[in-house]
Amino acid sequence: ILAKTGTSTVPGSAVTGNIGVSPAAATYITGFSLIADSTNVFSTSTQVVGRVYAADYEVPTPANLTSAIGDMEAAFSDAASRPADYTELAGGNIGGLTLEPGVYKWGTGVLVPADVTLQGSATDVWIFEIAQDLTMANGTRVSLAGGARPENIFWQVAGFVSVGTTAHLEGVVLVQTAATVATGASVSG
Repeated sequence: ILAKTGTSTVPGSAVTGNIGVSPAAATYITGFSLIADSTNVFSTSTQVVGRVYAADYEVPTPANLTSAIGDMEAAFSDAASRPADYTELAGGNIGGLTLEPGVYKWGTGVLVPADVTLQGSATDVWIFEIAQDLTMANGTRVSLAGGARPENIFWQVAGFVSVGTTAHLEGVVLVQTAATVATGASVSG
């Protein structure tokens, strides 16, 4: 999880991977009960399998986070600039569909009211350019088939991302405003 303004959670949630905020300070990482490492380069948390970084930690963390934020912004812009293979698919309601690799673009939001399958090989790529919000209903799943890998899926969202209770999303989420992952929901990216 990489954010510019902050991230928060409630007890019982779990994150596998690292968390970073920049230019925000560690005080903008809430609900994780952070435990500072003796070097003050990172923190840990019982809810995080990984490390937690903030812009106000010791060197080299601030420079590393500035670089990571720059890379994230470049990835967001790159994804947004890709020419579309599919435009306005299903009017933004992709529930129940099986999607092949490619670049999908919507000038609206995208709804996932029922399960979606991404079918392709381990080297195939999906880019979803969404001009508004991505909303997954409670209990829905984005599933992978045929060897598709979550690190080859990019959700470039100009609005917010909402992953409903017990829902599951596959892919790297590049969101401009906010992301909410509800109770029991998960993201693999």
